[in-house]
Amino acid sequence: MSYLDPRAGQAGDDRSAPTPYRYGAGADAPAWPADDPATAIPAETTPAGRPIEPAPMTDRSDPEPSPRGRGRRRAGGKGRPKGSRAGRNLPAAIAVGVSLVLVVLASLLIYKPAFLGVIAVAGCVGVWEMTRALRASGADAPLIPLLGGTLLMIGLAWFDGPDALLLGLAVTLLAAVIWRIADGAAAFRRDLTASVLTAIYVPFLLSFSVLLLLSDSDRGEWRVLCTLFAVVLSDTGGYASGVFLGKHKMAPSISPGKTWEGFAGSISAAAIGSGLLLYFLLDIPAYWGLLFGAVISIVAVVGDLAESMLKRDLGVKDMSNLLPGHGGVMDRLDSILFAVPTAYVLFALIAAN
Repeated sequence: MSYLDPRAGQAGDDRSAPTPYRYGAGADAPAWPADDPATAIPAETTPAGRPIEPAPMTDRSDPEPSPRGRGRRRAGGKGRPKGSRAGRNLPAAIAVGVSLVLVVLASLLIYKPAFLGVIAVAGCVGVWEMTRALRASGADAPLIPLLGGTLLMIGLAWFDGPDALLLGLAVTLLAAVIWRIADGAAAFRRDLTASVLTAIYVPFLLSFSVLLLLSDSDRGEWRVLCTLFAVVLSDTGGYASGVFLGKHKMAPSISPGKTWEGFAGSISAAAIGSGLLLYFLLDIPAYWGLLFGAVISIVAVVGDLAESMLKRDLGVKDMSNLLPGHGGVMDRLDSILFAVPTAYVLFALIAAN
């Protein structure tokens, strides 16, 4: 019984209601009009005396479903964007990836000074993406001194080596501090950590690729390529192993897709591939190549996890959308930034032994 029904009120005799709506338990209570046979409306009947069933009510405003099924046209192929299941534009990602590889190969093998320009552009774009992403946390690292410091560090590393690189880092941090002190003590305290993080994480670490190129005047370009190939082999081996064998999550709160099986595949692929590359390209014994690839794979995975943790804290999926199918430049540099300084130290260790 509905609460809108007059008979659904309080129990007992309601004297305040009009006579037709009065009800109660007494014998003198009038019957409900619908229950009184004398006042009931007779139902329609057929000539044979059978009652006529009322026709079902239909809503003509609701069109009949299409034979193709509800939502079939909307879910069809015409409205579906091209791309992979992960939401990436796979053709664009392949085209951009191949283009980046060709640019790096051309700069290393055809005209080495062009590699300096490639690193400078990548460093400046990476700094811009970092400062832009860090604004989500409320920090505002000064972009202009950091861009100037990026060019300074890369240039000093090219012309005067590691000591000059450290000097460039110090000058960059000093310029960022002075820039923010001009805005007051509160701005200085708020943005100091973001400025230091950006200056060290992007241009300082990336400048080691220049030092790696200059560490061997005859085969420095092969050292850079072996390092980059080790990172690529690590990513490829980890992806393949994770897809076919991955069961145990490595860091689900940071990067849900990484598994320990994939990590083992990363180390194996990078170690085996680096053992062959260093032996045939640089005449380095295979056991050194195996060690080199395994260590590069470990630091590359750590670098990837570090950027994933940073992006998760900032609440962003990609650092930017500059590279279709890849995200931003920093999304491509995350593993390389940790790999190039490690490779520089490893090659120095191998040369000493």
